[in-house]
Order: sequence, then C-alpha cells, then structure tokens
Amino acid sequence: MWLIPKDAEKPVDGRSLRYMKKTPQLKPFVKWAGGKGQLINEIRNLYPKELGKEINKYAEPFVGGGAILFDILTHYNLDSIYISDINAELINAYRVIRDDVEGLISLLSSLQDEYLSIELESRKDYYYAKRDRFNNLKINIDDSINVEKAALFIFLNKTCFNGLYRVNRKGLFNVPIGAYKNPCICDSENLINISKALQNVTIVCGDFEESEKFIDKNTFAYFDPPYRPISDTANFTAYSENVFDDSEQIRLARFVKKIASKGVRIVVSNSDPKNTIKEDSFFERLYSSFNITRVEATRMINCNSDNRGKINELLISNY
Repeated sequence: MWLIPKDAEKPVDGRSLRYMKKTPQLKPFVKWAGGKGQLINEIRNLYPKELGKEINKYAEPFVGGGAILFDILTHYNLDSIYISDINAELINAYRVIRDDVEGLISLLSSLQDEYLSIELESRKDYYYAKRDRFNNLKINIDDSINVEKAALFIFLNKTCFNGLYRVNRKGLFNVPIGAYKNPCICDSENLINISKALQNVTIVCGDFEESEKFIDKNTFAYFDPPYRPISDTANFTAYSENVFDDSEQIRLARFVKKIASKGVRIVVSNSDPKNTIKEDSFFERLYSSFNITRVEATRMINCNSDNRGKINELLISNY
C-alpha cells in the first residue's frame, strides 16, 4: 500500500508539457494605438483548441504593441512564430530587444535617469532634442545606430502625449511631449524576458502579404490592421507614411480569404462601423462567409476626450 503525503504535489501529465509553458508574464514594451491588452480574454476564447498541438505555428503580420504575441509566447511552446509590421522603427525595436537587449537597457537607463532628474517645467527642451535626434537617425546604417534609435523610440513612446506614435507626410515623428510626472521608461526585467522569448521568432519589416511564405495549415494567424476610422477624430492609421484606407482593408480581406482556403485558422480584429452608422455593413460584406462577433472595448486614444469611452469592436474568424 502506498501512502501519499497530504502536501505532495500533484504529478504533471507529461502529455501537456509540449504546449503548456512556464514563462514570466510578458507585457508590451510600448503603448500602441489599437493595442489589444483589454481584449485579451475575448481573443483568447478564439484561440484554436489545437494551438500548441496540431497547430504549432503562429503568425501576426500587424504585430503593433504585441499584446497577443506576448500572451501566446507566455502560455504556449510553438515550433515557429512570425511577426511583421510596416513600421520600420517598431520592427527595429523588436529586433534590438531580441539581439542586443543589454545595450538597449544601458541606453534606456541613461535616458530615464537624465529625464527624471530634470524639473517638470524644464523637460520640454530635453524631449524635443531627443525627438529631433530620433528623426535624424537612419536605421540599418550600423548596429549602434539601430540600438540608439530603438532606445529613443521607447523613450519617446513613454514620454509623449498619450503614448501615441504618429508621423507626418515626411515620415517624421511629430507627437508633442506628454504630462507624465514619473514615467517608467526602462522596465529592464520585462525587456530581458521579452528578449529571451523572441530568440526564435522571425521578425520582418514588410507588407502583410509577405507572411504567405510562412503560413500553412498548421498556423494560427491573427490580423490586427490599422482600424477603419469610425469618426473624423478617430483616424490613427498613420503610424507609418503608408495610409491604410478602405482599398487596403479590401486587399487584406482578399488575402485572408486566400489563406483561409488552405485550412489556416484566422482571427481578424477591426472597428465596428455600426458604432456611428447603423447601416454601414462594410465588414459584413467583406467577410460574409466568416463569423463576426461584437465585443465591448474602451477607446483609449482620441484627440477629442468626449469621444473616448465604450464602443464595440469586431472579432472576425473562419471557425
């Protein structure tokens, strides 16, 4: 007869080890317009039940702040992961975190110490000098420039108005300083954990259609494109020099249907036009053969504070 102590740990089922993962909880290293932190639970409910088993690859062609990417990296052990974005500065930051996190932390720590040591009313000069330096740097010249630009990218995100990334027609970052008294500019622990998790992740700067070479029937693909604006003041699609208008939404839908025909499990998120125009069935027409779910979200970024608040967003899936 076997006697099992009351405080003995329950044995782990070895069959689950392949896809259940003990990783520190990762979180986005920048605030990003359209970030999915508040919708993680709803999107989790749409993860394919085969994820981590038969479905062992993940693709996110509009990675942005990476809330869903980091949730999957935290909880699943997949064979291959592909992320991309058209924003070269954002992708440079992901690559630097993966490849030279110590150099990045060193620069970010210095920026944090310098910025926080300045009196609040005197921080403007420092901020705008760093913004000018950021706009003058060109990535891919050499590794040291890439690291400096990634550090400035994160610094500006943590100290600018509303954590917004916006560029003008010349591609220059033009967001004014924010009013944060004590921003956390360098979260070393999170950056180190992200770096470890990204080691085997393919990171691409490019159009979403480039992901087709990676995606196959064993892939879960999540698309979170720049949202279709639901009002004149809600248009935050200009996070690069490229405009994502209705023709781009249509091109994306065409691509999504193409890869869906190969058996790929897909989730797409977007704004709900019916928040403002009940008769606007743009996405119902585009994704007529898909399942469309409306979920409640809080609009966090809008230049008109009266237009912030609860709205519906769309989660579109082919299963």
